Amino acid sequence: MDFAGARKWMVDGQIRPNRVTDPRIISAMLDLPRHRFVPADMQARAHADEDVPLGNGRVLMQPMNLARLMQVAELRSGESVLLVGAGTGYGAAVLARMGGRVTALESDATLAAVAREVLGELSLTPGSVQLVEGQLTAGHAAGAPYDVIVIQGQVQEVPPGLVEQLAEGGRLATVRRPPGQVGTIAVGRRLGGVFSVTPAFDCLTASLPDFTPEPGFTF
Repeated sequence: MDFAGARKWMVDGQIRPNRVTDPRIISAMLDLPRHRFVPADMQARAHADEDVPLGNGRVLMQPMNLARLMQVAELRSGESVLLVGAGTGYGAAVLARMGGRVTALESDATLAAVAREVLGELSLTPGSVQLVEGQLTAGHAAGAPYDVIVIQGQVQEVPPGLVEQLAEGGRLATVRRPPGQVGTIAVGRRLGGVFSVTPAFDCLTASLPDFTPEPGFTF
């Protein structure tokens, strides 16, 4: 299969027409071998306009939705990023190519092992991605505060502890879908100690199994 051609088709047919204008995202998605981040029997579907199953209820997000999620985070080069639900590492690679210093958090040991292998094969800036294993809802306080937090998947709410790991002026991007509502890509900003949220685009993707509704802060 012509994977380079498939990536160009993905970018020209899905990414560019859907208001993704950040040239760093476009460049990363043209270059990174997306097919390497999915199971071998799914590689032919890696560039399709859909979520790609990774097993254990997890997916590699649809290219368009992932690109828009990255764009609303407004990452600036050199900023620190916590990627929650790193999966097999594709999103971490995109963020690193955008200039982020990425802490990629994953709870599934099998997916983390794939991420470790594939990320090690890429020509990323040395030290641009640190892969850590742990509970997704707890974040990774050891690396906080983060300029950007990206939750790679759909959640009903964001635990207060994750918001607390966001730096002043930082952004948190995720797919939010409260019960009975339509899912939206939303971005939260922490300014003056206050966290406020703005919906950006309608979006439907798989829920992150680690996130279950708990009493407290609702994103």
